[in-house]
Amino acid sequence: MSQLSRRSFVRRTSLGGLILGMSAKSYRSVFAAQPPSERVRVGLIGVGNQGGPKNNMKYFLHNVVALCDLDKNYLAEASGFLRKEANLTATMTDDYRRLLDSKEIDAVVVTVPDQWHATMTIDACRAGKDVYCEKPLTLVIDEGKHMIEAARANGRVVQTGTMQRSGAEFKLAVELVRKGIVGKVTAVNVTLPSPNWIARAGKPVPDSAPPEGFDFDRWLGPAPLRPFNTNRVHYLFRFFWDYSGGQQTNFGAHHLDIAQWGLGMDDSGPVSVEGTAVFNPDGWYETPDTTEIKYTYGNGVVMTCRQKLDTKNTDQGTEFIGEKGSLFVYRGGIKTNPPELLKGVELPKIVSSQANISHVNDFFECVKTRKTPSADINIGHRSATVCHLGNIAIRTNKKINWDPKSETIVGDAEASRWLTKEYREPWRLG
Repeated sequence: MSQLSRRSFVRRTSLGGLILGMSAKSYRSVFAAQPPSERVRVGLIGVGNQGGPKNNMKYFLHNVVALCDLDKNYLAEASGFLRKEANLTATMTDDYRRLLDSKEIDAVVVTVPDQWHATMTIDACRAGKDVYCEKPLTLVIDEGKHMIEAARANGRVVQTGTMQRSGAEFKLAVELVRKGIVGKVTAVNVTLPSPNWIARAGKPVPDSAPPEGFDFDRWLGPAPLRPFNTNRVHYLFRFFWDYSGGQQTNFGAHHLDIAQWGLGMDDSGPVSVEGTAVFNPDGWYETPDTTEIKYTYGNGVVMTCRQKLDTKNTDQGTEFIGEKGSLFVYRGGIKTNPPELLKGVELPKIVSSQANISHVNDFFECVKTRKTPSADINIGHRSATVCHLGNIAIRTNKKINWDPKSETIVGDAEASRWLTKEYREPWRLG
């Protein structure tokens, strides 16, 4: 395990090749050449899958000074990518606390399974680091309160990785809805994809020993102890309750977030939640195949969130329904019914990865200016709360009455126990 030091963070200033998948124009707009003394120095915690070279890493590439992962193969791949694409070297470690101890790091990017989000974000805030934390912000609702407290008490910038907040189509859609393009909003429909566990895993496999170079016990962290199974880790973790909340918290963290934003509920939420779900009949994974969840807000708006089988990408998104018609926003565009509602509206040209680039750029700007980011930790917490309430409703088979002001379940002590979770020793929250 390497200790971080000034000597360890030798960085060459040549910008090298462009980030994969970005045009030169996009690259320059975000990563304008700056002397190292003015660049936000970033440590990446989790560099596989969403945190790896094909996703988050490439957006932070020229700011990276440290890499952390519990899988040695991921570390090697990320290090090679950094050298090839940015002509940079970085310290590598398997212990995120080494990043937090270093004075050579300004901010960390937390891209790990959900059971670790709260602990790592709180520790980073207390260590004086700003944080970009992947969505969903939390595994259970009460974690968010502790995370917000740590961020505020230590004056930290915490951006939630709900990059649709920075997408041109979503920003315009919310602006149009708030200006009354569909009239007074009476209903919202949110459509999520079905789980892709079978597409990724194929079928169940027996428990086994962890592969060499992968610290499974620390990967579990605060989650319950259990044997290693290759179909429960890395990308597939999201379909098991100990680590995540299925597509309800995966894509729901995006599309339900847009609903909250459009309804002006960033500091609030629904007052009741109820729903039904269908699960994999063989129990290959734990989270639902399909759901239909109804949220009722205090202003009378009813939002229905459906997780559907074999959903096409253009079917996934958020639809606002009002007196004049409806507006549907998805990754790539906006549609209205009737189409004439968009007459005179200049629709943005959607460029691949632009939302991600803008979201990271917003984070960097806020780190420098100390302004509030577009997906501030409180916003991430409130949107994650909506996701979690839906899961609580389908898992308890109850109607959940929610007080968004006190953030409590009303009149049901049994359901209230789902707001928190027990951490495995020695990990603790707060």
